[in-house]
Amino acid sequence: MTLTNSVLPGRARASDWLDEDSTWELSLGLAGYLRAVAKRIGVPAEGTTFEISDTATAYLALTRRSPAWPARDLMLVWSERTGWIVSVETEPHEAPVVIACFGGTDPLPAPDAVARFVAEALTGDGAAVARVTTRIDTNRVRLAKDLAHYI
Repeated sequence: MTLTNSVLPGRARASDWLDEDSTWELSLGLAGYLRAVAKRIGVPAEGTTFEISDTATAYLALTRRSPAWPARDLMLVWSERTGWIVSVETEPHEAPVVIACFGGTDPLPAPDAVARFVAEALTGDGAAVARVTTRIDTNRVRLAKDLAHYI
């Protein structure tokens, strides 16, 4: 979707019109960000989903498997509070199995950085294999503004 002045009269940039209730803008931006990440990782659109509720979250069904879990599907999940995490798909009665967490304080690392993180997590290389999530302090308006260029 392209935002034009007919949609936003008198506004030149999407970030100019964000306000306290930025759910719509956040949805558009997160959809674009998720598409960009999925493209870098090679996940088709039907393997992605996201939700905006009390927490913004996203899910990508990974097409690759981990050597440590060859019989299990993997997922890449994102939350505005924890960032990106590679996990094993588990049954509801099973405990979560986290393979790697993308550390740091930036809830929106560049799609290329997320792709490198996933590659490292699946091979066990690099710093990506951290298994401790850190809480990211986010502000919904700022998050929507940061995602605006993915619209």
